Amino acid sequence: MKQLVLVFIGGGTGSVLRYLIGKLLNNSETGIPYGTFAANVLGSLLIGIILGLAAKNETLSQSHTLLLATGFCGGFTTFSTFAYENHIFLKSGDFTSFAFYTIASFILGFSAVFAGIHLIKFI
Repeated sequence: MKQLVLVFIGGGTGSVLRYLIGKLLNNSETGIPYGTFAANVLGSLLIGIILGLAAKNETLSQSHTLLLATGFCGGFTTFSTFAYENHIFLKSGDFTSFAFYTIASFILGFSAVFAGIHLIKFI
């Protein structure tokens, strides 16, 4: 039960922060979802750091990992919103934004995870 509460608290906190970043950064004029992009890349970096810490000398406990990686990062990042925003790009015929957003999200997201893990190795 404690594990479920930790994931619940982390997920709720991450979701609220993602919502606030979206409100601040998403551009309604151009339709470019900078907030979702930023949350997904930052969340990828954070999960790399968190899981790197968890693996390094077991710096984080299982409870901390559940709260931060599964809960917070799971709530903070969002594949479903990413997929929906790409649907909107395709539906409107904006293939350039679709391609840029998709490719940049994947490349920067994966790179951020690896960067977070490798950053912890040097600390």
